[in-house]
Amino acid sequence: MRFLKKILFAAALCTVALGASASPAEPKNGVEYDTLATPQATESGKKIEVTEFFAYYCPHCNVLEPQLAAWVKKQGDNIVFKRVHVSRDDSVAPQQRLFFTLQAMGLLDKLHTGVFHAMHVERNRLATDDAVFDFVARQGVDRQKFIDTYRSMGVSARVRRADAMMQGYNVTFWPMIAIDGRYITSPSQADQGSKSAKNEEQLNAQALTVMDVLLAKAKAEKK
Repeated sequence: MRFLKKILFAAALCTVALGASASPAEPKNGVEYDTLATPQATESGKKIEVTEFFAYYCPHCNVLEPQLAAWVKKQGDNIVFKRVHVSRDDSVAPQQRLFFTLQAMGLLDKLHTGVFHAMHVERNRLATDDAVFDFVARQGVDRQKFIDTYRSMGVSARVRRADAMMQGYNVTFWPMIAIDGRYITSPSQADQGSKSAKNEEQLNAQALTVMDVLLAKAKAEKK
């Protein structure tokens, strides 16, 4: 009888442990994510718009990039994914214009990760216009065509739009992810509830888990 009680007690402990591991805490508004006081307009129709606010010079954005890219690929056609290179000061303005020029020329998919590699592995800071022009020319891009686009009114308009979005989404640090114009989170914020992450990759993984929840929430609200 005593042996049977031990078995039942052990089974009960296993059930409790499995229940705890199978039901992670739901992320809380104001802790792991925030709801914007004023929702921002999106252009994705019935799909969920996901926007990353980032900067090429940002080391945390660099570490997040491969994990985020894999998450976006997993979502497939369920989302519309956008990137916005944030503003800071004149010292990083060439990098921001580089991003929007590549975007305008349809070269972002081809060169986006290469820019991160140039900055964080090769230590090319891309801090001047000429440094940017030299970099893209080495990638096989027509130098003069790139310069003309880089200095165009269209790219200037994209920079102004980025500044407006930063204000609308209350972006004060990065990387930051916006879901459907209503919710924002980030790797550092996603760990606020548990404080369990031991490294940056784990912080990023927690952010992607929070994003999964927010994505499901936004989908339900669109119905």
